[in-house]
Amino acid sequence: MSKRPSRPSAARAPAGRSARSSEGRSTASGYWMYGLHAVEAALRNPDRQVHELLVTKEALSALEAKQAPIRLSPNVVERQRLDHLCERDAVHQGVCLRVEPLTPPFLDEVLESREGPLLILDQVTDPRNIGAILRSAAAFGAAALVVQDRNTPQEGGALAKAASGALDVVPVLREVNLSRIIAQLQNAGLWTVGLDADGSVLNGRGFAGRRVALVLGAEGAGLRRLTRESCDEIASVYMPGDMESLNVSNAAAVALYELVRPA
Repeated sequence: MSKRPSRPSAARAPAGRSARSSEGRSTASGYWMYGLHAVEAALRNPDRQVHELLVTKEALSALEAKQAPIRLSPNVVERQRLDHLCERDAVHQGVCLRVEPLTPPFLDEVLESREGPLLILDQVTDPRNIGAILRSAAAFGAAALVVQDRNTPQEGGALAKAASGALDVVPVLREVNLSRIIAQLQNAGLWTVGLDADGSVLNGRGFAGRRVALVLGAEGAGLRRLTRESCDEIASVYMPGDMESLNVSNAAAVALYELVRPA
């Protein structure tokens, strides 16, 4: 059974800023999530601990129109207040929610309670790429996303915005040793497939009756040697055009579609 990671000590507001209460006092608790889809999903997630909701009048009306369960009294503010809380150039859509990071489940709990393939990220460092991968994982019914704890950004506003609500739908497990997790998945009966441009073309029909864990490498560097050697096979996505590779989030989406598409 995998070890449940402790709550990250780096749970802070985006861009290194401390979260601030509506009275302007600094607090070390949680981070600011922003964007209508991300905030709505967080409010709908009973496992998400929420502290404070700042909204413009227009955004509050949008949340109410979606019948989002607003579990705390909203603080209606001007847009400039939200600009100050978010990263530079962040598209907050008039809403910020201060939340605690989610506590990851155990790996065996995920395997027993959720269907679909798993995704494993080998030192993917861009939070927007991770968010986009989560969005594809939710769209194609993936069971969970596994990341390496040491070399992966903590849960934060940019990641949540890019995930567009998927952060509160697909569990994210943070593990120390990916090779050990791959071995654990193999022992549980999963077939582990590393994605790399020089692999054989991924054919979803070839995995009929088998549950798959897709392993994707870092932007640019790809899979590390030990991670690659731990996989059952190496595959690539079909690309008949002139490009040699895809962004890791695009590759994840194409590979997931190939695995779950109807025969």
